[in-house]
Amino acid sequence: MDNLTFRNSILLVEGLKVTHQSSYLVFIVLFLAYMFAMVSNITLIFLISTEKNLHDPMHFLFCNLPVNDIIGTTVILPRLMQDILRETSERYITYVECVIQAYFVHVFTAACHYVLMIMAFDRYVAICNPLRYTTIMTNKMVVKLSASAWGLSVLVVTIMLGLTVRLPHCRSKIENPFCDNASLFKLSCENSSINNVFGVVYSITAACLSAVSIFITYVNIATVCIRSKNKALNSKAIKTCSTHLAVYVIMFVSGAIFIFLHRFPEYSESRKLGSILFHIVPPGLNPLVYGLQTKEIRQKIVKVWCRKTGYS
Repeated sequence: MDNLTFRNSILLVEGLKVTHQSSYLVFIVLFLAYMFAMVSNITLIFLISTEKNLHDPMHFLFCNLPVNDIIGTTVILPRLMQDILRETSERYITYVECVIQAYFVHVFTAACHYVLMIMAFDRYVAICNPLRYTTIMTNKMVVKLSASAWGLSVLVVTIMLGLTVRLPHCRSKIENPFCDNASLFKLSCENSSINNVFGVVYSITAACLSAVSIFITYVNIATVCIRSKNKALNSKAIKTCSTHLAVYVIMFVSGAIFIFLHRFPEYSESRKLGSILFHIVPPGLNPLVYGLQTKEIRQKIVKVWCRKTGYS
């Protein structure tokens, strides 16, 4: 009976501390950010899926990014906007709903690293082994890379939250705008050092793994470009790699701030803002930085826009 009560208990989400006068303004800002992220990412997926000349490994792998961004924004923003219009004392969520939200929050975070890693591998093959690109980056390889990125994300998050769900809790307040692993294990009055250590070690490992792999990839690409002295190759490498690197830096910095501040209670409000920005900034900027900087996608957007406005 205690276990059943524990699983179906009601939690109070602390949320953002906003005044009643500013709540509608904050709601509008979040709503516009959510709509922009959704429309831009869905548009990219639609263009890549419908335009035959975009049916190549690079763009198929890129599709993982907008799909993940849609998950990242949808998992927190609709409920966060709903909570903004509620009184602080009425922001309730069931334990099961909280665990589900935390699960997808962390899948989004993990997939950010792994998706950008497989995209970096594609750029490495394209620039460093252009003659073997079509034989290496087959449809089967694209599926394997995508499945590996999502599969690893799901596996690690399942283990991490499995360690948290086993803990009974004596508190009922989520000290965050949304549910995540750290907020859940902080509800327990038992020793949660294993959860904290696992979360920190995994976060550092995932960040270092992606950073090191992408660094090595770009060092090899830079070496090839310097040796080749081919202006066309160097120009192509700079365009494709700079956009990928910009997306990675945006994701890395946003995530690092959020994870770092979670360990310092005195910066709780800054942590809350950082956690929300991690789910707004990358999903909003990725379509602009990566999509519009890719020549083929940019041309299709211009073509569609001209067609709708009546220009030839």
